[in-house]
Amino acid sequence: MLTVRQVMRPQVMTVLPTTPLKDVAQLLVDRRISGVPVVDDEGHVLGVVSEADFLVKEQGTEQVRHRPLSRFIGESHETRRALAKVAAVTAGEAMTSPAITVEPWVPIPKAAATMTSHRVNRLPVVDEGRLVGIVTRADLVRSYVRSDEELAGTIRFEVIRQLLWLDPAAFTIEVHDGVARISGNVERRSTAEMIARMTAMVPGIIDVDAAVGWRIEDRDIAPAERDPVFPYSPH
Repeated sequence: MLTVRQVMRPQVMTVLPTTPLKDVAQLLVDRRISGVPVVDDEGHVLGVVSEADFLVKEQGTEQVRHRPLSRFIGESHETRRALAKVAAVTAGEAMTSPAITVEPWVPIPKAAATMTSHRVNRLPVVDEGRLVGIVTRADLVRSYVRSDEELAGTIRFEVIRQLLWLDPAAFTIEVHDGVARISGNVERRSTAEMIARMTAMVPGIIDVDAAVGWRIEDRDIAPAERDPVFPYSPH
């Protein structure tokens, strides 16, 4: 399965918390990027400064929403954060924190789901807390632009052999215009269904036509509550 490591960009422009906000803006313009990770001296990601953070600052305090009776019960967390961004003069003051990050071994569909659910355009890639790359929506889109031959190879070797531990030679696998057609036979119904589900998760696969036969119906088989040969008894 294609992972973030295979599509991420290992060279990442970063700034420190003390970097003047004016310098951050110049970096975004010069590099034609929409956001930059803020890191400490050891490479740990502290947050991200994006174009959205600059938009909040540009709007000024007049556009910050205050909740009813804020004079008596105090401002909400969101309001306090917006006011801090308006007054920010450094990357650390303007950044959105904590940053939404992803690990390099995460499958592409999961990274895409993270971007969608958090409404972000990029994800810093971290390994043991340290920045190792960045992946953008454009990177994920490019992962879908692969030939039918490449997609068939991914299904054959990454799905069938590496993930399901099956012999690829036992299956006929064809991909045409992103539509995968798989035929063959397996022992259990659950395995046949897993082949179809995991193939559908391969970036670039538009649809799956799986004609995989099976011999044993195991969908409704529940695991035993205790070992039938060596039943456990606390007494």
